[in-house]
Amino acid sequence: MKAYVTVMLKTTVLDPQGKTIHGALNKMGYKGVGSVRQGKFFELTLDGALDNNAARAEVERIAKEVLTNPVIEEFSYRLEG
Repeated sequence: MKAYVTVMLKTTVLDPQGKTIHGALNKMGYKGVGSVRQGKFFELTLDGALDNNAARAEVERIAKEVLTNPVIEEFSYRLEG
């Protein structure tokens, strides 16, 4: 089973890297991009010992305790397999 975790800055937190990327896209002539927010993506391979509910609980625990700074970031995830 695989877990795909996306970590993003909360919408209330300024994203200077996203703003820089947005500016670069505009300077390079890309059209139609209103804004950019950058984040992090993690792919976790889980062993077969976990059932679906246990996998969800473990991924949420990992995301909350290790992958995010809960003051400024939030996460979402999906499981496959």
